[in-house]
Amino acid sequence: MAALRARYDQLLHKDRPEIVEVVRWAAGNGDRSENGDYLYGRKRLREIDRELGHLSKRMAAARVIDPARQTERDRVLFGCTVTIADDDDNQRTLTLVGDDEQDAAAGRIGWSAPITRALRGAKVGDVRAVRLPGGEKSWEILAICWPPG
Repeated sequence: MAALRARYDQLLHKDRPEIVEVVRWAAGNGDRSENGDYLYGRKRLREIDRELGHLSKRMAAARVIDPARQTERDRVLFGCTVTIADDDDNQRTLTLVGDDEQDAAAGRIGWSAPITRALRGAKVGDVRAVRLPGGEKSWEILAICWPPG
């Protein structure tokens, strides 16, 4: 939520006023049909306004959840870190985060990702099948960790 708010504030209070000033200056230069600063500025304003609308909808729909306060610590739920192993005993450690926070390279998997949907609610020892573009793959839950609460 903090990242969404920071981006929203950056666009609304810094980027948009700067572009408005450029458009105002460019409009005062006369012919707007061939004025690159004016045309680009108007285009950029539309992009900023579209992103501001998207961010405001995301913030209105978002719920801030503190994983440290989770009471059901024996199941795979939002905010936990889970260690899984496939049939070849290849292990992965994943942290289940919001879709806006995901970073697969860092092991942070978004809540609506296929693997996350398959793992939701599982307990240690459960085996879950995940449908991936390359086919179905089974994963066993080895460990579930939660932030200290």
